[in-house]
Amino acid sequence: MSFPFQLTDAEWRARLSPDQYAVMRQHGTERPGSCGLLREKRAGTFHCAGCDAPLFAGGTKFESGTGWPSFDAPIEGALEATRDTSHGMVRVEVHCANCGSHMGHVFPDGPPPTGLRYCINGVALRFEPAA
Repeated sequence: MSFPFQLTDAEWRARLSPDQYAVMRQHGTERPGSCGLLREKRAGTFHCAGCDAPLFAGGTKFESGTGWPSFDAPIEGALEATRDTSHGMVRVEVHCANCGSHMGHVFPDGPPPTGLRYCINGVALRFEPAA
């Protein structure tokens, strides 16, 4: 797939930490409860840690009890979805629409009004507090 923001593999490795690279470029998953952004509750915006595209408004974040930051809706056009059949399951993977980095998965068990739970790897995010 082609994305507006592209880097070579060497450039991605230089730009991201080893944990970020494993999640974002190799479709890994961070350990549940391991990210400081899990408890982030301030107003602001969550950006892609790879290309800095805005992905989620702070007001869409909620506590799901899963151990990963959860959101009920992304910023319009920020994410794209693909079918993920890894690990013997069928899930919907979400990735950054700007750079293609793996963010996590979306599930149909979230709160109203969307009923969706975007389960996102915190290491794939950068938080910018509101001014």
